[in-house]
Amino acid sequence: MKKIYSRNKTNLNMKKLMNSIICLLLFMIIGTKSFSQEATVMTLEEAVTYALKNSLSMKNAMINIADADAQIKERKATGMPQVGASADYQYFFQVPVTKLPASNFNPMAPEGELAELRFGFNNNFTAGINANMLVFDGSYLVALEAARAYKDHVQVELKQTQFEITNAVTEAYLPTLIIEETKTTLNKNISNLEKLFFETKEMYKAGFVEQLDVDRLELSISNLRSEVDNLDRQSNLAYNALKFQMGYPITDELKAKDDIESLFVPATEEELEAEYDVSKRPELRVLESAKILNQLNVKAYKRNLPSVAAYASYQQQMQGDNIFKDVFWIPTALIGLQANYTIFDGFSRKAKEERAILELDKINNQQNILKGAIMLEVENARINYRSAFDRLENQKKNLALAEKIYNTSQIKYREGVGSSLEIMQAEQSLFETQQNQIQALFDLLIAKAALMKALG
Repeated sequence: MKKIYSRNKTNLNMKKLMNSIICLLLFMIIGTKSFSQEATVMTLEEAVTYALKNSLSMKNAMINIADADAQIKERKATGMPQVGASADYQYFFQVPVTKLPASNFNPMAPEGELAELRFGFNNNFTAGINANMLVFDGSYLVALEAARAYKDHVQVELKQTQFEITNAVTEAYLPTLIIEETKTTLNKNISNLEKLFFETKEMYKAGFVEQLDVDRLELSISNLRSEVDNLDRQSNLAYNALKFQMGYPITDELKAKDDIESLFVPATEEELEAEYDVSKRPELRVLESAKILNQLNVKAYKRNLPSVAAYASYQQQMQGDNIFKDVFWIPTALIGLQANYTIFDGFSRKAKEERAILELDKINNQQNILKGAIMLEVENARINYRSAFDRLENQKKNLALAEKIYNTSQIKYREGVGSSLEIMQAEQSLFETQQNQIQALFDLLIAKAALMKALG
């Protein structure tokens, strides 16, 4: 019995130990999961930095630069010595022969007798090394110059991509702040109404107010809570849009660290009044680099220069009927120089030159159109910023007045000289003015971002 009891006790202890280990593992898994799901908090600057490292558009721009480097190497390789080796083996089941008068080889041969003349052997093997190098080619030099210009072009495109990503992340970051600011204001209003609701219920119990007053306040609190729930859903949508612009995993948690007030830096007088240099915009620099590439095309088609190449070859040829004996090797070595020049191409080069010139004219027109569009964008951005700034100042005054009216209505209501309807009207006016003030601040931030984008 003692042995059985001891065995059962041991099994029980083992079960407890296993249960403890399982609980510990579950705790570790749950703890790791909750830790991994903790939201990452980022400022706007950190969000932009993350996007510049992880955005697929940015990665493609970096790939284009690497590809441009590879193109330069490819163009250079065309002018470098090209060395190759070759080997060729042939076995003739029937060696070619021809018949000639036998008297050509033996004067004593009867007239009319033919002799067979054999060309070659059953086994033929040839191995050699060939080398060639471009000595001069005008199109090669232009192509190498174009490859370097293309690298400059994609580097300018990289700057434009950085510019676009920064603006896109900024515009996606701001809505998350406006939603959080609105939620904070609503929660503050709910807290104030709950205090008033409690006081009104107590006054109702004492017989100083009607049930209608209590119901109106309860309805206001319920409506505000519904608005907060709706803002939670809008916040998820706003953060998803931000994650997409950043290249951030959609399923991972992300929170904005900045607040809407800290991001606002008023525009300077220079930004609003100074004459603007359109060359600061990356889009114009992209067109300028494209213009350089087309100028190289015109240059390439306009020139008709010869090409000169040098080459060398060394070969060893083995022949024999029996590959294991009675074979002989025949060496061959040569060097050469080859020149090519197009005398007449059916006016093909001239047509290509004309097309390249037309493309160059088109880019010049695009530059002028873009310059006008940029100047229009700058002027409109300045006007919108001034309007948004004035609206915000007016809304601040309106908010101060609405708060004054609301506080006065509360005092009158508590003192028994005001009605609940008056409080509801003042409350509604206050909420609307708060929303207008937040929206005006948001509009000003958007206008400032648009101004900075326009100024490049």
